[in-house]
Amino acid sequence: MRASTIAKTAAAVAATAVSGSVATDPSSAWYRSLRKPPFQPPSAAFPIVWTALYADLALSAAAALDGLEGRGLEAERRRYLRALTANLVLNAGWSWLFWRARHPWSAAAECALLAASSADLVRRTARVSRASGAALAPYALWCIFATVLTTAIARRNPRA
Repeated sequence: MRASTIAKTAAAVAATAVSGSVATDPSSAWYRSLRKPPFQPPSAAFPIVWTALYADLALSAAAALDGLEGRGLEAERRRYLRALTANLVLNAGWSWLFWRARHPWSAAAECALLAASSADLVRRTARVSRASGAALAPYALWCIFATVLTTAIARRNPRA
């Protein structure tokens, strides 16, 4: 992997993280009032998990992008970059729908799209490097979990 590619993917992922963080407020009265499922992790777990997943995403994406470029597959590299960009937009968008708009059902639907996008990104990455695809799999799994969790919150709070 080239340092320049890692810097670009890290910057894109960091921008996503910052955008999501700006919208997030777990100490709000609205969020505290929501009924949550028993499998909800403690609030302190989320920044730890997301930091690791974001680092993983930046590195795995950089490996895939450089691998595609190294093989001369420029059209496929552009498609990968579009898929990554869409994934990052969906990732940040969830926070805005859930925390700022306070629409758990909309956030759950959007999160399902994020989970599908993340699984697709794992597939695309694995086509370039099995190891990088395997490394990225926890990101897709966490997005699936986030979909289940968001849906459970929406169900428990129909008026939210």
